Amino acid sequence: MEHKYVVITGSLMSGLGKGIVTSSILKLMKLYGVKSLPVKFDGYLNYDCGTMNPFRHGEVFVLEDKGEVDMDFGNYERFLNENVSSDLSITGGKLFSEIIGRERRGEYLGRDVQIIPHITDYLKERIKGIAESKKLDVLLVEVGGTVGDIENSYFIEAMRQLSLTEKVVFVNLTYIPELESVGEQKTKPTQMALRTLMQLGIQPKFIICRSQRPLESSTREKLALFSNLKPENIIDDSEIRNIYELPLKLMSQDFDRMLLKELGFEGRKIDKAQLNEWKKFVEFLGDGVRKKAKIAVVGKYVKLKDSYASVKEALTHAAYANSAEIELDWIESEDLEGKSPEQINGMLGKYNGILVPGGFGKRGIEGMINAIRFARENSKAYLGLCLGMQLMAIEYARNASSLKDANSSEFNPRAKHKIIDLMEDQRSIKLKGGTMRLGAWPVSIRKGSMAYYAYGSTKASERHRHRYEFNNRYSDALSKNGLVISGYSPDKRIVEIIEWNNRLGVGTQAHPELKSRPENPAPLFKYFIKTAVEINDRSKKA
Repeated sequence: MEHKYVVITGSLMSGLGKGIVTSSILKLMKLYGVKSLPVKFDGYLNYDCGTMNPFRHGEVFVLEDKGEVDMDFGNYERFLNENVSSDLSITGGKLFSEIIGRERRGEYLGRDVQIIPHITDYLKERIKGIAESKKLDVLLVEVGGTVGDIENSYFIEAMRQLSLTEKVVFVNLTYIPELESVGEQKTKPTQMALRTLMQLGIQPKFIICRSQRPLESSTREKLALFSNLKPENIIDDSEIRNIYELPLKLMSQDFDRMLLKELGFEGRKIDKAQLNEWKKFVEFLGDGVRKKAKIAVVGKYVKLKDSYASVKEALTHAAYANSAEIELDWIESEDLEGKSPEQINGMLGKYNGILVPGGFGKRGIEGMINAIRFARENSKAYLGLCLGMQLMAIEYARNASSLKDANSSEFNPRAKHKIIDLMEDQRSIKLKGGTMRLGAWPVSIRKGSMAYYAYGSTKASERHRHRYEFNNRYSDALSKNGLVISGYSPDKRIVEIIEWNNRLGVGTQAHPELKSRPENPAPLFKYFIKTAVEINDRSKKA
């Protein structure tokens, strides 16, 4: 079986959205019935993303198979509506570990091991092996970083070598700046970046241009001239309303048909039913006439929104499922610490729903607990994710069960009442990377509970990423005071879901945002938005 490859590189700066471009191309391939999957290369020497601070790198995305990967994998899954596997993530750490392992095993006896040919040969072997094992028509390869970085230079060289023997289409994403004082789109930075790419032996077939406003024809023609391309191969990626619009914008410029022709799939027909469903979703996100709710996300990493990328997208999917529009605000949890109830009411009173996402460490914890208490005492919708569920239990213990010293051993190892404690099988673990409770785990749900209503079943499966858990020694005490424990692991060892008995608040040890898709929104998010909308409707009638 012949396999084709599309390699996506970036020029000038990071953060342009290569992941969204890659995801959009994946979506187009799927619409045309071309079997494709993504590989992401990141040059950092971490083995994976598991030990990275969300402030520096954005969200750590967790896959079904326990892989801790780059946040771009979240968009791959959301656009494809498919699970992907961790073998599609290649990092500098994984790469060099493999090469050194081979050298230690004597596989390079008599040779001095070098970047070329040993690393580049391994990369070609790895890329072709993935395409073969997955039986793909097209493998998309996203190259992290920017062209010219030392960290990805050997990977780009491997892709150049791959193109000598395989069908490879290079796509480069760039940025077209525009000085307000001049009012002209400037192509010189991209010209210089393309010169660098061509010096590396790479001739892009398409240049995708990020810009604040649509590309002018003169800009397109100038870039075409300096990149040896036709003007129609210069693609406009100017500002859009939401990330899900990009596949449609690419189609409006015939990018889909041009790419299919380059790959030898020009005879493929588009799945009109799938396309119409995607259009319906995108058009809905641009329509402002619908039910409304105001949502506050109270977290400790909100200064970098990418830290909670999947939370944001899951809220979008849930709003669509409820035919609702949400007004979303991000609130730094430290800002809620040391505040009076009146001050907290002034900061949170306007919201119909409050969400506390995951995280690690004690910074900002008391502010999150204040937000949870406010939601519970003021009949707001509440959704707690992982840490947000743990703090929900601590708040209930302190303020509804008279256990004033309640805490987590993560934040206070000397607390009298460790409502949240280190998981038993974590106590002997010394290594930090890849050692948490990770990946998809089954959940048994109590009939008649809010979670049962949300999932419509007594069984669910959600992805996890945690070391600490609800301390079962406090189950009876909190239950007697009204806390509902509605979800357990099948062996009853781990508390998975807790609820308030007013059916307005729910917390889950899992991260359901990681499995949310436009076509299949996360059930607990759907319930949360539904409840927030109902609260907003009641407040208008009051």
